[in-house]
Amino acid sequence: MDRKDKIAVLIPCYNESKTIKKVVEDFKRELPQATIYVYDNNSTDGTDKIAREAGAIVRKETRQGKGNVIRTMFREIEADCYIMTDGDDTYPAQDAKKMCESVLTGQADMVVGDRLSSTYYMENKRPFHNFGNALVQKSINRLFKTDIKDIMTGYRAFSHRFVKTFPVLSKGFEIETEMTIHAVERNMVVKNVVIEYRDRPEGSESKLNTYSDGAKVLRTIFRLYKNNKPGSFFGWIGAVMAVVSAGMFVPVFSEFLKTGIVTHFPTLIASGFVAMAALLSWFAGIVLSTLKEKDRQEFEFRLQVIDQMEKARENNE
Repeated sequence: MDRKDKIAVLIPCYNESKTIKKVVEDFKRELPQATIYVYDNNSTDGTDKIAREAGAIVRKETRQGKGNVIRTMFREIEADCYIMTDGDDTYPAQDAKKMCESVLTGQADMVVGDRLSSTYYMENKRPFHNFGNALVQKSINRLFKTDIKDIMTGYRAFSHRFVKTFPVLSKGFEIETEMTIHAVERNMVVKNVVIEYRDRPEGSESKLNTYSDGAKVLRTIFRLYKNNKPGSFFGWIGAVMAVVSAGMFVPVFSEFLKTGIVTHFPTLIASGFVAMAALLSWFAGIVLSTLKEKDRQEFEFRLQVIDQMEKARENNE
């Protein structure tokens, strides 16, 4: 599909009839040069009709889940800059220009609309959401040694190279976590822009389930840490097993030094097996780290190909 948009605003929607008209109109006003895409995810309240009447290009995604919608959006749409927002009118359209500018001038591959540094904790009325956002932010920043201010925000800007190299694996709301870790691990430039978050208007209901979606996010962090940091992941597992093995072996060995007799053979054998498991874990970490390094090299080559294609396209235009 040929590039046709300078800026594409992507709005995944599921039953947002109360707010989608205002969201589309706000972004049309703030970014008149942008094309507004609303991807309807099986809404039953006429969201698609309202969005179309407001001036958006409406498309359907029948596979339920935000991750599934983002996957289709990223595959189908070509643009220089992508703005992703929600259809619930919680993100201010007036910040979109600043976010786009960072991408279009080459200052960032991903711009994060940071709610947590401004009004989120005051506006949000769901206390467990506040706790979950803080937990995820601190966990990822510590595990991946980065400083992303808002991991779970649904308001972001992306470069073309980010969108076309991002493998969407998540099906639901954990997609934002996946985006963040992809950008960090692929050494892409990430910029934080503080935005003024506002809570959903009266009568508009969140589709995020605090507990089930929270558990999915935590599983995603676990999976991505294992896949992206295999040396550390399996190294820590090996270290724990080595400590357990030593804890089992030392009493047996101390007894042997004193009496010359081993009376706890089962403990000694178990200690040996745990020590072998620790060694296997360390070797797995070494092998997978080598494969991960190879994957990073191949990714850099893919980026070069994409950049060359971009330059060729610009020259042809």
